[in-house]
Amino acid sequence: MASYTVDAIRSVALVGHFDTGKTTLTEALLYRAGAIGSPGTVERGDTVCDFDPLEKDYRHSLSLALVNFSHQGAEVRLIDTPGYPDFIGNSICALAAADTALIVVNATNGIELTTTRMMDWAARRQLCRMIVINKIDAERVDLPSLLDELREAFGKEVLPINLPADHANRVVDCFFNPGGEADFSSVAEAHRALVDQVVEVDEELMALYLEQGEVAPEQLHAPFERALREGHLVPVCFVSARTGAGVAELMDVLVRLAPNPLEGNPPLLVKGEGETALSFHAEPSPDKHVIAHVFKVIMDPFVGKMGIFRLHQGTLTRDTQLFVGSGRKPFKVGHLFRIQGKVYTEVDSLLPGDFGAIAKVEEIEFDSVLHDSHDEDQIHMKPLEFPTPMQGLAVEPKRRGDEQRISEVLHKLQMEDPCFKVEYHQATHETVMRGLGELHLRYILDRMAGQYHLEVATQPPRVPYRETITLTAEGHHRHKKQTGGAGQFGEVFLRVEPLERGAGFQFADEVKGGVIPGQFIPSVEKGIHQVLLAGPLAGCAVTDVKVTVYDGKHHSVDSKDVAFQAAGRKAFIDAIGKARPIVLEPVVAVEITCPEHAMGDITADLTSRRGQVTGTQSLSRGMAMVNGQVPLSELSNYAARLKSVTGGQGSYTMNLSHYDAVPQDVQLRLASEYKAAPDED
Repeated sequence: MASYTVDAIRSVALVGHFDTGKTTLTEALLYRAGAIGSPGTVERGDTVCDFDPLEKDYRHSLSLALVNFSHQGAEVRLIDTPGYPDFIGNSICALAAADTALIVVNATNGIELTTTRMMDWAARRQLCRMIVINKIDAERVDLPSLLDELREAFGKEVLPINLPADHANRVVDCFFNPGGEADFSSVAEAHRALVDQVVEVDEELMALYLEQGEVAPEQLHAPFERALREGHLVPVCFVSARTGAGVAELMDVLVRLAPNPLEGNPPLLVKGEGETALSFHAEPSPDKHVIAHVFKVIMDPFVGKMGIFRLHQGTLTRDTQLFVGSGRKPFKVGHLFRIQGKVYTEVDSLLPGDFGAIAKVEEIEFDSVLHDSHDEDQIHMKPLEFPTPMQGLAVEPKRRGDEQRISEVLHKLQMEDPCFKVEYHQATHETVMRGLGELHLRYILDRMAGQYHLEVATQPPRVPYRETITLTAEGHHRHKKQTGGAGQFGEVFLRVEPLERGAGFQFADEVKGGVIPGQFIPSVEKGIHQVLLAGPLAGCAVTDVKVTVYDGKHHSVDSKDVAFQAAGRKAFIDAIGKARPIVLEPVVAVEITCPEHAMGDITADLTSRRGQVTGTQSLSRGMAMVNGQVPLSELSNYAARLKSVTGGQGSYTMNLSHYDAVPQDVQLRLASEYKAAPDED
């Protein structure tokens, strides 16, 4: 059994923008705790967390990594996360597993895109938040101004719990043992501001504080935890992971003030589906039924499928029988692992608050809930809010015969990453992978080549144009072929009519008197369907058309299936040519989030892309939302354009709205590019 108790556990997620030094800070914490002999560096590629070959090549984190260390009787479970916006899905997964979010800020760069996103996401998940200002020893940093900016951006609850001293070579405590001189501000004033903020959540303590003018630090522990839980306090710690300044003090803050699983806000769980679903909170008791949440899936090339989870309730041991979600068949936990970077260590048991891993259980998927009783059937976590992957690439294997492999590999990669999606576009016969940006997709391609030895060709996804008609018209074709033996004969008269947008295709049989025998009507329809797949105008799928076959002729000997297929196909093409065909393009509804100062550029850019702005809305913290409708063909490079206009602070989602006619010049271009194959009788 475990040699520690639940109240000793601190589960923490390090999140923030890239180049804030999260991985280096993790090394400093591990070294200070004695978990490693010497700290590694990202430049040398020998850190505990960035162990993947691609991470060493890229020189930054690409996936979340787990580490553990002990300090002053506490067991810290820490998740290091990537900072690039393209890999932000990993940070969101980490927030689902932690009780405390440490948002790391680069002292030189200040508040950045991911800083704001992580503060907001952590608040929505009701996590306790702390801000860690790293690289305080860098040249030309203005720490007082940065602290003011943080308070202005995130509220008066942002308060320093320590301050830099001796030109950022160390930090001084402002909470437990306030004293000494800081590089800026006053330690006494910082202490007083902290106490003032904390006692506001406890009326009795506030009355005592007003009466005595001071309270003992031990009296502040419970209200401090409550202030953290309620978001009434966001402590700020100053560190230099490179020099070690403030690292020991940060560890003390985690041990003495960060919540254990009994003190943090328990995750919201839902039992059931739809309107009858009931919400409840897990109880972090080792004596309850087991409830664990899978926040990461890894397809390890040596171990196989690995489900990484946070245990929220109960005690998990080897040989425990577990159910996955609402599955009726349990599996037996044969091996239970704790993870330290790339090292999997087998353990006998885990407690609420622990992170663990189980291997080779195919039923386990991302976001699965593991439990040991049917009382917990139909339980799932409050859904995580992931950005929609919009950057797309069409992929196809370079080697013939790899079609099945590419499907299998993409499926494995999709299981690992909730922000990576794979689609098959029936209209264009393309496999399209979508991610959060160019770097995200490049990483996927590098993994396919390096880990799976699969080379693929890529190109931008084709736009799924369609064709339709605007008039009612009639078509006719007689298919007659004589080759010396049995011939081929079939004659078809049909009528085409336009349908409303989205109606699809309708077929009607109005043949009278058996002029086309009943067994050949399906043959006529089959020939028509061949044209529906690739229309005669631009080779696009034909839609929103009704075809009525009303007359024809047959021959008692020469009529056969192939003859009426050909007659139906050519009669349909004849009718389309007379019905004023047009090309339709997909129009998508876009929702763009951007800084308010960029709204003018955003709306002007949408208009230049043949788009329409349908609405704008002001959001909090200087952000705004722009809604519009734009032809999909005009958005091929929009992610890069939006990044340029908003300085990387913009994001967008899109969904198909409707199909509309393309401009005449676009239709002429598409028609000229299409070279229809000759269709012989």
